[in-house]
Amino acid sequence: MKLSVFTVATPDLTPEELILAAREAGLDGVEWRFKGVPAEAKGEAPSFWRNNLCSIDPGLSDTEMLRFKEITEAQGLEVVSVTPYLNSLNLEETDRAFRAARLLGAKMIRVGAAGYDGSTPYPELYEATVRYLKEAERMAKQYGIKGVVETHHNTIAPSAGLTHRLVSHCDPEYIGVLFDPGNMVHEGYERFKIGLELLGPYLAHVHVKNALWVQDGTRADGTAAWRSEWAPLAGGIVDFRMLLDDLRSVGYDGYLGIEDFSGQYDSKTLLKAFTEFMRERM
Repeated sequence: MKLSVFTVATPDLTPEELILAAREAGLDGVEWRFKGVPAEAKGEAPSFWRNNLCSIDPGLSDTEMLRFKEITEAQGLEVVSVTPYLNSLNLEETDRAFRAARLLGAKMIRVGAAGYDGSTPYPELYEATVRYLKEAERMAKQYGIKGVVETHHNTIAPSAGLTHRLVSHCDPEYIGVLFDPGNMVHEGYERFKIGLELLGPYLAHVHVKNALWVQDGTRADGTAAWRSEWAPLAGGIVDFRMLLDDLRSVGYDGYLGIEDFSGQYDSKTLLKAFTEFMRERM
Protein backbone atom coordinates (compact mmCIF):
# COMPACT_ATOMS: atom_id res chain seq x y z
CA MET A 1 0.00 0.00 0.00
CA LYS A 2 1.07 3.58 -0.72
CA LEU A 3 0.50 6.85 1.14
CA SER A 4 -1.06 10.07 -0.09
CA VAL A 5 -2.48 13.33 1.25
CA PHE A 6 -5.83 14.92 0.45
CA THR A 7 -4.96 18.62 0.47
CA VAL A 8 -8.14 19.63 2.30
CA ALA A 9 -6.12 18.59 5.40
CA THR A 10 -3.24 21.01 4.67
CA PRO A 11 -4.99 24.37 4.27
CA ASP A 12 -2.07 26.48 5.50
CA LEU A 13 0.40 25.28 2.85
CA THR A 14 0.68 26.57 -0.68
CA PRO A 15 0.74 23.87 -3.38
CA GLU A 16 4.52 24.19 -3.71
CA GLU A 17 5.00 23.95 0.05
CA LEU A 18 2.70 20.94 0.21
CA ILE A 19 4.60 19.04 -2.47
CA LEU A 20 7.95 19.57 -0.75
CA ALA A 21 6.50 18.59 2.64
CA ALA A 22 4.89 15.47 1.17
CA ARG A 23 8.13 14.38 -0.45
CA GLU A 24 10.12 15.01 2.74
CA ALA A 25 7.59 13.01 4.76
CA GLY A 26 7.92 10.06 2.39
CA LEU A 27 4.48 10.15 0.78
CA ASP A 28 3.84 8.73 -2.67
CA GLY A 29 0.96 10.81 -4.03
CA VAL A 30 -1.34 13.81 -3.74
CA GLU A 31 -5.13 14.13 -3.88
CA TRP A 32 -5.78 17.70 -4.96
CA ARG A 33 -8.78 19.49 -3.45
CA PHE A 34 -10.85 20.79 -6.40
CA LYS A 35 -12.82 23.74 -5.10
CA GLY A 36 -12.50 27.50 -5.21
CA VAL A 37 -12.03 29.69 -2.15
CA PRO A 38 -14.99 32.05 -1.57
CA ALA A 39 -14.03 35.67 -2.17
CA GLU A 40 -15.14 36.68 1.31
CA ALA A 41 -12.91 33.99 2.87
CA LYS A 42 -9.63 35.01 1.27
CA GLY A 43 -8.67 37.34 4.11
CA GLU A 44 -9.37 34.74 6.78
CA ALA A 45 -6.88 32.48 8.48
CA PRO A 46 -6.35 29.24 6.51
CA SER A 47 -9.03 26.63 7.21
CA PHE A 48 -10.06 23.23 5.90
CA TRP A 49 -13.25 24.22 4.07
CA ARG A 50 -13.00 27.98 3.47
CA ASN A 51 -9.63 29.68 2.94
CA ASN A 52 -7.80 26.53 1.91
CA LEU A 53 -4.55 27.60 0.24
CA CYS A 54 -3.91 24.12 -1.14
CA SER A 55 -6.84 23.90 -3.56
CA ILE A 56 -7.34 23.90 -7.31
CA ASP A 57 -9.89 26.50 -8.38
CA PRO A 58 -12.13 24.85 -11.01
CA GLY A 59 -12.16 28.18 -12.87
CA LEU A 60 -8.44 28.06 -13.67
CA SER A 61 -7.31 27.76 -17.28
CA ASP A 62 -5.74 24.53 -18.51
CA THR A 63 -2.32 26.17 -18.41
CA GLU A 64 -2.83 27.24 -14.81
CA MET A 65 -4.07 23.80 -13.82
CA LEU A 66 -1.12 22.06 -15.44
CA ARG A 67 1.11 23.73 -12.84
CA PHE A 68 -0.29 21.28 -10.27
CA LYS A 69 0.71 18.29 -12.39
CA GLU A 70 4.17 19.72 -13.06
CA ILE A 71 5.05 20.52 -9.46
CA THR A 72 3.75 17.15 -8.26
CA GLU A 73 5.65 15.07 -10.78
CA ALA A 74 8.80 17.19 -10.43
CA GLN A 75 9.14 15.85 -6.89
CA GLY A 76 8.52 12.25 -7.94
CA LEU A 77 4.94 12.13 -6.62
CA GLU A 78 1.77 10.95 -8.33
CA VAL A 79 -1.44 12.89 -8.85
CA VAL A 80 -3.77 10.34 -7.27
CA SER A 81 -7.04 12.19 -7.63
CA VAL A 82 -8.92 15.39 -8.26
CA THR A 83 -11.39 15.67 -5.41
CA PRO A 84 -14.41 17.96 -5.81
CA TYR A 85 -17.64 18.26 -3.80
CA LEU A 86 -20.47 16.90 -5.94
CA ASN A 87 -23.27 15.87 -3.59
CA SER A 88 -25.59 18.25 -5.45
CA LEU A 89 -25.27 15.68 -8.30
CA ASN A 90 -24.42 18.46 -10.78
CA LEU A 91 -23.38 16.82 -14.05
CA GLU A 92 -21.73 19.94 -15.48
CA GLU A 93 -19.47 20.21 -12.44
CA THR A 94 -18.79 16.48 -12.62
CA ASP A 95 -17.71 16.77 -16.24
CA ARG A 96 -15.43 19.68 -15.32
CA ALA A 97 -13.75 17.55 -12.65
CA PHE A 98 -13.26 14.63 -15.03
CA ARG A 99 -11.67 16.95 -17.60
CA ALA A 100 -9.33 18.38 -14.96
CA ALA A 101 -8.38 14.88 -13.81
CA ARG A 102 -7.47 13.83 -17.34
CA LEU A 103 -5.41 17.00 -17.78
CA LEU A 104 -3.50 16.36 -14.55
CA GLY A 105 -3.05 12.63 -15.15
CA ALA A 106 -5.09 11.62 -12.09
CA LYS A 107 -6.44 8.11 -11.62
CA MET A 108 -9.81 9.11 -10.15
CA ILE A 109 -12.22 11.81 -9.06
CA ARG A 110 -14.71 11.78 -6.20
CA VAL A 111 -18.25 11.74 -7.55
CA GLY A 112 -21.39 12.53 -5.58
CA ALA A 113 -24.07 10.87 -3.51
CA ALA A 114 -27.09 12.86 -2.41
CA GLY A 115 -27.01 14.44 1.01
CA TYR A 116 -29.53 13.26 3.58
CA ASP A 117 -31.17 15.40 6.27
CA GLY A 118 -34.51 13.63 6.53
CA SER A 119 -36.47 16.20 4.53
CA THR A 120 -36.57 14.16 1.28
CA PRO A 121 -37.40 10.43 1.37
CA TYR A 122 -34.45 8.10 0.85
CA PRO A 123 -36.05 6.30 -2.15
CA GLU A 124 -36.22 9.58 -4.08
CA LEU A 125 -32.61 10.42 -3.29
CA TYR A 126 -31.53 6.89 -4.15
CA GLU A 127 -33.14 6.99 -7.59
CA ALA A 128 -31.68 10.43 -8.31
CA THR A 129 -28.20 9.31 -7.27
CA VAL A 130 -28.34 6.13 -9.36
CA ARG A 131 -29.33 8.20 -12.41
CA TYR A 132 -26.46 10.56 -11.68
CA LEU A 133 -23.96 7.70 -11.25
CA LYS A 134 -24.97 6.16 -14.57
CA GLU A 135 -24.13 9.49 -16.22
CA ALA A 136 -20.90 9.70 -14.23
CA GLU A 137 -20.06 6.19 -15.43
CA ARG A 138 -20.53 7.34 -19.02
CA MET A 139 -18.12 10.24 -18.36
CA ALA A 140 -15.63 7.93 -16.68
CA LYS A 141 -15.54 5.76 -19.80
CA GLN A 142 -15.17 8.84 -21.99
CA TYR A 143 -12.28 10.32 -20.00
CA GLY A 144 -10.60 7.09 -18.87
CA ILE A 145 -10.83 8.20 -15.21
CA LYS A 146 -12.55 6.30 -12.39
CA GLY A 147 -15.28 7.97 -10.30
CA VAL A 148 -15.43 7.03 -6.62
CA VAL A 149 -18.27 7.43 -4.12
CA GLU A 150 -17.07 8.11 -0.57
CA THR A 151 -18.62 6.52 2.49
CA HIS A 152 -19.74 9.73 4.19
CA HIS A 153 -22.05 10.71 7.02
CA ASN A 154 -25.03 12.95 6.21
CA THR A 155 -25.36 11.40 2.75
CA ILE A 156 -27.24 8.36 1.48
CA ALA A 157 -23.87 6.54 1.37
CA PRO A 158 -22.77 6.50 5.04
CA SER A 159 -21.84 2.80 5.13
CA ALA A 160 -20.15 0.31 2.84
CA GLY A 161 -23.48 -1.50 2.48
CA LEU A 162 -25.47 1.54 1.36
CA THR A 163 -22.63 2.73 -0.87
CA HIS A 164 -22.44 -0.70 -2.51
CA ARG A 165 -26.18 -0.52 -3.17
CA LEU A 166 -25.55 2.65 -5.22
CA VAL A 167 -22.46 1.59 -7.15
CA SER A 168 -23.69 -1.95 -7.88
CA HIS A 169 -25.57 -0.49 -10.85
CA CYS A 170 -22.24 0.42 -12.45
CA ASP A 171 -19.14 -1.30 -13.81
CA PRO A 172 -16.42 -1.33 -11.08
CA GLU A 173 -13.85 -0.48 -13.74
CA TYR A 174 -15.40 2.99 -13.95
CA ILE A 175 -17.27 3.61 -10.68
CA GLY A 176 -15.83 2.54 -7.33
CA VAL A 177 -15.86 3.32 -3.62
CA LEU A 178 -13.67 5.49 -1.42
CA PHE A 179 -13.76 3.66 1.92
CA ASP A 180 -13.52 6.12 4.84
CA PRO A 181 -13.68 4.48 8.28
CA GLY A 182 -13.25 7.84 10.04
CA ASN A 183 -16.48 9.09 8.53
CA MET A 184 -18.14 5.85 9.57
CA VAL A 185 -17.49 6.65 13.24
CA HIS A 186 -19.96 9.53 12.85
CA GLU A 187 -22.49 7.41 10.95
CA GLY A 188 -22.56 4.12 9.08
CA TYR A 189 -20.21 1.86 11.04
CA GLU A 190 -19.99 -1.76 9.94
CA ARG A 191 -17.20 -4.19 10.70
CA PHE A 192 -14.51 -3.25 8.22
CA LYS A 193 -14.03 -6.74 6.85
CA ILE A 194 -17.73 -7.22 6.12
CA GLY A 195 -17.81 -3.97 4.16
CA LEU A 196 -14.56 -4.66 2.32
CA GLU A 197 -15.64 -8.17 1.36
CA LEU A 198 -18.97 -6.79 0.13
CA LEU A 199 -17.35 -4.05 -1.94
CA GLY A 200 -14.99 -6.48 -3.66
CA PRO A 201 -13.87 -4.97 -6.99
CA TYR A 202 -15.56 -1.64 -6.17
CA LEU A 203 -12.98 -0.84 -3.46
CA ALA A 204 -10.83 1.85 -5.08
CA HIS A 205 -9.34 4.09 -2.40
CA VAL A 206 -9.11 4.55 1.38
CA HIS A 207 -9.05 7.71 3.50
CA VAL A 208 -7.33 7.82 6.87
CA LYS A 209 -8.63 9.94 9.74
CA ASN A 210 -10.17 9.29 13.13
CA ALA A 211 -13.12 10.38 15.25
CA LEU A 212 -14.75 9.63 18.59
CA TRP A 213 -17.93 10.15 20.59
CA VAL A 214 -18.06 12.38 23.66
CA GLN A 215 -20.85 13.00 26.15
CA ASP A 216 -22.53 16.33 25.52
CA GLY A 217 -24.95 17.09 28.32
CA THR A 218 -28.29 15.39 28.76
CA ARG A 219 -31.45 15.00 26.70
CA ALA A 220 -34.86 16.30 27.78
CA ASP A 221 -35.67 12.92 29.32
CA GLY A 222 -32.54 13.01 31.47
CA THR A 223 -30.50 10.44 29.52
CA ALA A 224 -26.97 11.19 28.31
CA ALA A 225 -26.57 13.10 25.05
CA TRP A 226 -23.60 12.36 22.80
CA ARG A 227 -21.89 13.98 19.84
CA SER A 228 -19.13 12.85 17.51
CA GLU A 229 -16.01 14.88 16.81
CA TRP A 230 -12.73 14.51 14.96
CA ALA A 231 -9.73 13.00 16.76
CA PRO A 232 -6.01 12.44 16.10
CA LEU A 233 -5.12 9.17 14.39
CA ALA A 234 -4.08 7.46 17.63
CA GLY A 235 -6.85 9.02 19.73
CA GLY A 236 -10.09 7.88 18.13
CA ILE A 237 -12.29 4.84 17.67
CA VAL A 238 -10.82 3.49 14.42
CA ASP A 239 -8.42 0.58 14.99
CA PHE A 240 -5.96 1.12 12.15
CA ARG A 241 -4.01 -2.07 12.73
CA MET A 242 -7.25 -4.00 12.28
CA LEU A 243 -8.16 -1.89 9.27
CA LEU A 244 -4.86 -2.64 7.55
CA ASP A 245 -5.16 -6.35 8.34
CA ASP A 246 -8.66 -6.35 6.85
CA LEU A 247 -7.48 -4.44 3.77
CA ARG A 248 -4.69 -6.97 3.24
CA SER A 249 -7.17 -9.82 3.65
CA VAL A 250 -9.12 -8.61 0.58
CA GLY A 251 -5.96 -7.94 -1.44
CA TYR A 252 -6.07 -4.15 -1.33
CA ASP A 253 -2.78 -2.58 -2.41
CA GLY A 254 -3.86 0.94 -3.33
CA TYR A 255 -3.45 4.29 -1.60
CA LEU A 256 -4.12 5.29 2.00
CA GLY A 257 -4.82 9.03 1.99
CA ILE A 258 -4.49 11.24 5.08
CA GLU A 259 -7.47 13.55 5.70
CA ASP A 260 -6.98 14.48 9.35
CA PHE A 261 -9.26 17.19 10.79
CA SER A 262 -8.24 16.95 14.45
CA GLY A 263 -6.16 20.13 14.33
CA GLN A 264 -3.54 18.55 16.59
CA TYR A 265 -0.64 19.25 14.24
CA ASP A 266 0.49 21.88 11.80
CA SER A 267 0.40 20.49 8.25
CA LYS A 268 4.09 19.59 7.91
CA THR A 269 4.13 17.79 11.24
CA LEU A 270 0.89 16.02 10.33
CA LEU A 271 2.42 14.52 7.18
CA LYS A 272 5.44 13.22 9.06
CA ALA A 273 3.32 11.86 11.90
CA PHE A 274 0.94 10.17 9.44
CA THR A 275 3.79 8.49 7.59
CA GLU A 276 5.36 7.18 10.81
CA PHE A 277 1.99 6.04 12.18
CA MET A 278 1.03 4.10 9.06
CA ARG A 279 4.48 2.63 8.33
CA GLU A 280 4.53 1.14 11.85
CA ARG A 281 1.30 -0.69 11.06
CA MET A 282 1.82 -1.68 7.42
